[in-house]
Amino acid sequence: MLLQDVPSPIDLTRMDDAREWAQQAMLKRPWRTEFFAEFARVLDEGEAQQVLELGSGPGFLARHLLEALPQIQYTALDFSAAMHQLAAERLGALQSRVRFVERSFREPAWVEGLGPFDHVVTHQAVHELRHKRYTPMLHEQVRGLLAPGGRYLVCDHFSGPGGMKNDQLYMSIDEQREALQRAGFARVEPVLLKRGLMLYLAC
Repeated sequence: MLLQDVPSPIDLTRMDDAREWAQQAMLKRPWRTEFFAEFARVLDEGEAQQVLELGSGPGFLARHLLEALPQIQYTALDFSAAMHQLAAERLGALQSRVRFVERSFREPAWVEGLGPFDHVVTHQAVHELRHKRYTPMLHEQVRGLLAPGGRYLVCDHFSGPGGMKNDQLYMSIDEQREALQRAGFARVEPVLLKRGLMLYLAC
């Protein structure tokens, strides 16, 4: 049976949709800030200099990390110019340490000209692949962008108890771990599980 991608209910390339998403994201899930703090803690444990964020959106995570970690240089990758515009507004003077890349990680060649990075981070964006079957390939591409000793922090919704109902768009917690292992990461550790979101560290 041919598996169909799950269509998105909104078009984040449209400024109206992007702005509405940005206005609602923190209101709907205020605990996102707890995940941001965990991203910063893990990055601060390492020798983070060059950081890539996949699906950087309106810059919530970027602002937190750039303020918490003054040593980092940041690459923000998103398919939406509207999201990059919102991020630039949010970051203000911090954007002097940011390279904005308008590119979709759904496209096979999204990695071209990028890397290496000390850390790759992504928060609430992997499901924008629009079907979970694409996830191991994304993780494998990320692994290829990491510098020796580099680390990957990946957080997304999960399906199953306490999570989302759509098990085609979202992986279960176990499937998330297994996808990282299939991509070649030798060490996959849970960092934070809360309110339908799971954060893993892979290296």
